[in-house]
Amino acid sequence: MVLEIIVASLMVGCLSVSEAWKDEPKKIHVSGKVLCQDCTGDWNDWVQGSKPIKDSKVSVTCFDDRGRVVYYESDKTDERGEFDMIVQKSINGKELKPNQCSVRLVSSPDNVCNLLTDFAGGRSGVKLSRPSHVLPDLVKYTLGPFFFTTPMCDEPDTTGY
Repeated sequence: MVLEIIVASLMVGCLSVSEAWKDEPKKIHVSGKVLCQDCTGDWNDWVQGSKPIKDSKVSVTCFDDRGRVVYYESDKTDERGEFDMIVQKSINGKELKPNQCSVRLVSSPDNVCNLLTDFAGGRSGVKLSRPSHVLPDLVKYTLGPFFFTTPMCDEPDTTGY
């Protein structure tokens, strides 16, 4: 009889946990950091001396199954160079698929460090693929850091096209 009570209580506990995960979060959080990568210093400065860029612009673009844009939003970074966007999973009654969303750099307010780089996919865009946090009420994707650089550090295009 005692064993049956223990088993029954465990089953009730499992049901409540599964019920909590049944309702998926209605929002996706997308966050990351934007930094300036300056190559004019020594190696340690280049690797560890990146500074955050306040008010740089980052965007998220989501597409439908036919490749049409169904959602676009941009956000500016704070004084730490961090951004945090909240995307509603349902737009006009249709469910967004996170793997059809891409996040990329848009612009930098810094008059010297303003060239897009593709470190961590900032220039070309990064698709949301693996969430960094999955909780019953939160799905969060943490990306980057993304980098801008200075004209002195920009590599010339040698492809000939």
